[in-house]
Amino acid sequence: MKEITVAIAGNPNVGKSTIFNALTGANQHVGNWPGKTVEQKTGHFKQNGIQFNLVDLPGTYSLSAFSPEEMIAREYIIQEHPDIVVIVADAANLERNLYLTVQILEMGVPAMLLLNMMDAADSRGIQINTAVLQQKLGIPVLTAVARKSDGLQEMIETITQIVNVEASHAIA
Repeated sequence: MKEITVAIAGNPNVGKSTIFNALTGANQHVGNWPGKTVEQKTGHFKQNGIQFNLVDLPGTYSLSAFSPEEMIAREYIIQEHPDIVVIVADAANLERNLYLTVQILEMGVPAMLLLNMMDAADSRGIQINTAVLQQKLGIPVLTAVARKSDGLQEMIETITQIVNVEASHAIA
């Protein structure tokens, strides 16, 4: 069975754990990162003959490696080479969330941006042109309301497409 490892990254309180829990259900393990008191959550689910292994990285505002959370997130991405990093951002506070997004993109890893809490952004009159954002960042940009599971199926399909494209480029 094909496996895809997905790291879920983002600022604190953007819905990373909501997405993680919605996708993994009871198929999760909670422990600590080696040598750290910061919680490590891993889980999995299967869909269309693919096992998705999810890692819920600690919420962090940057990868500058000053706090334990920053060090863990940075080290995981560099050392474990996830197939893709899903960067979850609060759509109502997008500007604050883009710093971490740019840092992850500078690492050169396959990534996508998931604008979560779109309902909150809509209710505040915030409009985001995802096509322009996608063009500027050079990665897929999707929208979601994770607490309602809206947008999660599209996210899974996009992850599968990105990983399959990356794999075909690696072979070529």
